[in-house]
Amino acid sequence: MKKILLLTGLVTLIAGGCSSSEVNMSMGNMRLIRSSATPQEVMNYATKVCQSDFYMGASFISKAAKEYRFKCVRAEENEVLIPIPGTSIDSNPK
Repeated sequence: MKKILLLTGLVTLIAGGCSSSEVNMSMGNMRLIRSSATPQEVMNYATKVCQSDFYMGASFISKAAKEYRFKCVRAEENEVLIPIPGTSIDSNPK
């Protein structure tokens, strides 16, 4: 019994230490993402979220605490994708 409790506690600590990202708001092509991950991981996550909604990628707008604001961009809009400062956008679209 003690081993099960110890294992459960250890798994909880490990899982709690991992960063998380979630889309808090999605309105039109705007996305509000709350995340405790590194900026590059957030940029990759935002790009993946926008691409899953049939956009070309995510363009960074602003950051406030752990909330990141992005605009999803379509290829025909002729807009550039702006990364979070200090990060990059994968040049190979999927």
